[in-house]
Amino acid sequence: QVQLVESGGGLVQAGGSLRLSCAASGRTFADYTMAWFRQAPGKPREFVAGINRGGGRTSYADSVKGRFTISRDSAENTVHLQLDSLKPEDTAIYYCATDRVPWGVVIRTAETAYDFWGQGTQVTVSS
Repeated sequence: QVQLVESGGGLVQAGGSLRLSCAASGRTFADYTMAWFRQAPGKPREFVAGINRGGGRTSYADSVKGRFTISRDSAENTVHLQLDSLKPEDTAIYYCATDRVPWGVVIRTAETAYDFWGQGTQVTVSS
């Protein structure tokens, strides 16, 4: 049974930092691209960051480039998202997800490319 569990969300002031974690089980996650998405109230879920199976390639949405950093610990089946220089517009529920296809070369940004999702963790940034 595949399971993804996010943690690390919370309330922070603008300019602050948070570190999100996603613990994965039930699949050989080292073989899969992993990604973080987010969904703000009244908006569709959007791609935030992705990391390939080896961890050597990453991709970021333009809105977070230079502020967020994705990393993974394949031995621990964990993916992290470091959020720095947070802005009120970063307020959202953050989800981690795993690509449908193992051994992928491209980090896909479409929501439909991912088949397993965590329950989400709330990030709230106050101004």
